[in-house]
Amino acid sequence: MLDKEIDSEKGFNGGSSVNERQSPGPAAAYDGQIDEGIDKNEDLHRGLKARQISMIAIGGSIGTGLVIGSGSALTRGGPVGLLLAYVIMGFCAFATMMSLGEMATYLPSKKGFGGYASRFVDPALGVAVGWCYLAKYLVVTPNNVVAGSLVITYWTSTVPTGAWIAIFIVLIVILNLLGIKLFGEIEFWASFLKIVVLTGLILLGLIIDLGGVPGVGRIGFRNWRDQPFSHYIFQNDTGVFLGVWSCMTSALFAYMGIELVGVTFGEAKNPRKTVPATIRRTFARILIFYIGSVFVVGLILKATDPGLIAVTKKKTSAAASPFVLAIERAEIRVLPDIINGAILLFVLSAANSDLYIGTRTLYALAAQGQAPRFFMRVNRFGTPYYATAFCSIICCIAFMAVGPGSYQVFSYFTATVTLLGALTWMGILYSHISFMNALKAQGISRDTLPWKAPCQPYAAYIAFGITAVVTFFKGESALVFNYKTLITNYVAIPFWLALFFGWKFVYKTKRIPAAEVDLVTGRREFDQDEALWEEKEALKGKLPWWKRAWEGA
Repeated sequence: MLDKEIDSEKGFNGGSSVNERQSPGPAAAYDGQIDEGIDKNEDLHRGLKARQISMIAIGGSIGTGLVIGSGSALTRGGPVGLLLAYVIMGFCAFATMMSLGEMATYLPSKKGFGGYASRFVDPALGVAVGWCYLAKYLVVTPNNVVAGSLVITYWTSTVPTGAWIAIFIVLIVILNLLGIKLFGEIEFWASFLKIVVLTGLILLGLIIDLGGVPGVGRIGFRNWRDQPFSHYIFQNDTGVFLGVWSCMTSALFAYMGIELVGVTFGEAKNPRKTVPATIRRTFARILIFYIGSVFVVGLILKATDPGLIAVTKKKTSAAASPFVLAIERAEIRVLPDIINGAILLFVLSAANSDLYIGTRTLYALAAQGQAPRFFMRVNRFGTPYYATAFCSIICCIAFMAVGPGSYQVFSYFTATVTLLGALTWMGILYSHISFMNALKAQGISRDTLPWKAPCQPYAAYIAFGITAVVTFFKGESALVFNYKTLITNYVAIPFWLALFFGWKFVYKTKRIPAAEVDLVTGRREFDQDEALWEEKEALKGKLPWWKRAWEGA
């Protein structure tokens, strides 16, 4: 309606200006361009609305790592250790998002996290970050598909697991092929339902804790007072430390994917307006949903509860959730089935968004000459269909979970997800540190940035250090030596090193000096688009309230 009229009148295409095709060429150093050299049939559509990005920012990455994984973490670290771990890693997650936000508002790009690493640091780092992030989602997408099939077994096991896996793969592939507008709408409502469910669980947990359920006495802070910390592996102070440390690795896994919304910035309308609001909502999400959830779990359940220890050995159904255990103890009927349905929504929404991120990451690699160019080809909905096809084929490794004994092999394979995600976080943080150094070297004040994040660049340094230490010492369970655990905890590191040094060796790339980092190319074209977005918003402000609401939706 109004958008189309303004677009046709002003020649606005919703994306970056493209004057001529310039192939990036893998052998060349990064050319400094943000979205130049992209043909019309290779260009993603900026179709995500502010409300969709905001909702995805709040609920997009909430999944089984929080709803289910918090139970096993509680047994290892105790209520205070669990809360402390989530606060520390929550700071790291928010610092990562602030770092990404400053770069994305200054130079909005469709080339993903690796694009900033290539531009501000070294093309070899861009390759390592991009391919590690892609590897994470090539693994975690089929993992969530398998999780969905296992959730179904809570109700029935008459339908073969392989059939559910096939149904779920076909479903998410179709949803991804139909374009960014449909994806945004589906994830908007899925995220909304996640928020409703998690809010309900937190409130119910507080009611149980305060004695609001008939027949259940007031718990208060009894569990904090009796055993604030647990012993893990060793029954001494070292065991307390390892318990908290183990909780930090669990928290790192739970926060993995919080950067998901950063991938959507490349397909957002007016990212300089939507990105800062998105980052602020990320802080609220971390504080309320992540930290709030583990706080309540630590109130209503003992870390030594035999029932909690038993249910955490289960996989992904509602029976493994600490909230469900507390609800069953309170003898509240029906709710476990509702929560299992919510968990099914969580994992299928995660699988859908994981496939989306995987395809966009592969697209971004192709846009930089770090993957075959044909992965950039898009259909009329703006979906990179070759990239979608490639990632969809990889999803078929989910069928490994069908055979007897194969699930164990698959679970070892998916254990690398946390490390791959952490390496991506460190890549984002280091790119931002280099971006800050480039601004300083070239005499550009941070006050001139479209969005100036608080506590930067200090937050980036601290978060990088914490994430690095937790990442490289995350295999604390391997202190009781198990070579399989050791390998799955660290296999991603040699993969990252091979990508980084392999690219440097083959293409002779070098670290870009701070004074030579290109902080200009691509800004002018985006500034023009931003002016048109602001003009459209101003025109909408003159419309009746009901029409503004319709246009906004």
